[in-house]
Amino acid sequence: MSNKIVGREGESLACEYLKAQGYKILEQNFHNKLGEIDLIAQDGQIICFVEVKTRRSLNQGQPYEAVNPFKMRKLSLMATSYLKYKYRSLEIPSRFDVISIVQDKTGSPRIQHIKNAFDSMY
Repeated sequence: MSNKIVGREGESLACEYLKAQGYKILEQNFHNKLGEIDLIAQDGQIICFVEVKTRRSLNQGQPYEAVNPFKMRKLSLMATSYLKYKYRSLEIPSRFDVISIVQDKTGSPRIQHIKNAFDSMY
């Protein structure tokens, strides 16, 4: 199974997980010239920019460990762009979450939701 397929399956699982937790999904795979945000969701009054990382094993570490400073900076830029475009304001309460999913051969996926995983780099 390709990494792209595993990633898309992980994003679907994350979406269902967030809905079950009471989040409203605003965007899936939001694209602009800067890149892509996997999920944008609303938790009460807070806009959550969610990076989903999925792996089939822990051979290369936990999925969330792949969210490095470069990725954090890029997500920060994307979030700023989204807030300006959608709400015409940067004063909207927001945060960055990471959903880490391990889909190994044991059966059901293990989902770890890290709320407020990092601060905006802008």
